[in-house]
Amino acid sequence: MKENVNVSLKLFIEYLQIEKNSSQYTIEHYQHDIRDFLMFMSEQAIESVNQVNYLDVRLYLTKLYEKKLARKTVARKISSLRSFYRFMLREELVEDNPFSLVSIPKIEKRLPAFFYESEMDELFKACDLTTPLGQRNKALLELLYATGMRVSEICQVKMSDLDMFVSTVLVYGKGKKQRYVPFGSFAQDALELYIQHGRQEILTNTKKDHDFLFVNFRGGPLTARGVRTILNSIIEKSALNGKIHPHMLRHTFATHLLNNGADMRTVQELLGHSLLSSTQVYTHVTKDYLRNTYMSHHPRA
Repeated sequence: MKENVNVSLKLFIEYLQIEKNSSQYTIEHYQHDIRDFLMFMSEQAIESVNQVNYLDVRLYLTKLYEKKLARKTVARKISSLRSFYRFMLREELVEDNPFSLVSIPKIEKRLPAFFYESEMDELFKACDLTTPLGQRNKALLELLYATGMRVSEICQVKMSDLDMFVSTVLVYGKGKKQRYVPFGSFAQDALELYIQHGRQEILTNTKKDHDFLFVNFRGGPLTARGVRTILNSIIEKSALNGKIHPHMLRHTFATHLLNNGADMRTVQELLGHSLLSSTQVYTHVTKDYLRNTYMSHHPRA
């Protein structure tokens, strides 16, 4: 059984890589979710993926809820397994998809957290431009806010992806899709200072040489964890209280564009969303913002 399952999983991963063009991050989630279910099968003495039935799936769901997992996590696991079985059904490796009848739990819709313009100003002020790392931090913050890039995307940006003449950056997004995103004069100035001084000094001192735009203090390419550490240090040095994460800057980018009159299709293109529905969540933020502004300032609100 184990050998057959491993073959099925290997074929499914190849399908995700070749046909679906899925990112490595997405593939790792699928592998984790499927292996978790295979452990459940082993515990229940289910010898083959073909023997799994609807009642087994209901039991698996119960065990997930007993672990007090978030609804979003449960929904992702069920979706992963449904896709896995759908693929095996297509390849005639199984006779039925026991996950097809299972309803995915409704995910609580939360408005994406974002910073106000005055809060962004405080974050920019917290960057020390007298040091190479401070110059890097300012350039990183400016580019995240200017482009709405995902943390995985900004870590992959290379010097050759930047066109400083027309102020654009080539972004490699999900599913290996590419898009050009413009950035403004503030990001341009911060990048020029960092590239000409901070980055060059860090690489010279560490004797490293590569094309990645953002580097860590050792001169190596900056990782997603490194970006989060930098943002946490910036907010600690600022006058702001609360948490920060890279996606908040993506939310802020989209929210500020829509608040200032950008059309949703343009924002969708800039964010690299495949579906307009992924971008529409920010209209709720702008409506909330407008309502709060109205209630705060209208004399008869």
